[in-house]
Amino acid sequence: MLTLFKVFWGIGLFTIGGGYAMIPLIEEKVVEERQWISREELLDLMAVAQSCPGIFAVNIAIFIGYKIRGTWGALMATLGCILPSFLIILAIALFFRQFQDNVWVARAFRGIRPCVVALIAAPTFKMAKSAKINRYNIWIPVLGAFLIWMFGVSPIWVIVAAGLGGFLYGRLITTPQP
Repeated sequence: MLTLFKVFWGIGLFTIGGGYAMIPLIEEKVVEERQWISREELLDLMAVAQSCPGIFAVNIAIFIGYKIRGTWGALMATLGCILPSFLIILAIALFFRQFQDNVWVARAFRGIRPCVVALIAAPTFKMAKSAKINRYNIWIPVLGAFLIWMFGVSPIWVIVAAGLGGFLYGRLITTPQP
C-alpha cells in the first residue's frame, strides 16, 4: 500500500500540465518499472478514464490502485496522485500575491509551457504505436483531433462515434456474407 502511495506521489509531484502530462511517468513507473499493468492495459485504462466523469489522472490512479490492491489500493493511489498538487496549489495560493509579478517566475513559466506540450506529445506517439495506428487508420485520430480542435466537438461524441464505427466495422468484417 505504501509503495502504491509513493509511486503515485512521485507521479503527482512531477506532473506540471495535468493528467495527460502524467502519462509518460505512469508508463515508466507502473508499466516498465513495476510491471503492474501492460502497455495495452494502460491504453485501455486511458480510454476508460477519459470516458468516465472526473479528473483523468485520478481515474487512472483509481483503476490501477484498484487492480493492484482493491478499494484500499484505489484510495492510496488516488491520495498519492492528488496530494502533491493540492499542497503545491495551497502553497501558491498562500504566496501568490508576493510573486505574481516577478519577472523570473514569468520567465520560468514561459519555459515550462513548451515542455508540457512535449510531455503530452511523447506518450501520444507511443500510444499510437501501441494502438497499431498505421497509414490505413491514421485518419481516425487525425479526424477526431481536428473535430475537437477546430469545431469544438465534444470528445465524448468522438469516442462514441469511434466506438460505434469500430463495432460496425467489426460486424461487417467478421459477419460472413451470403
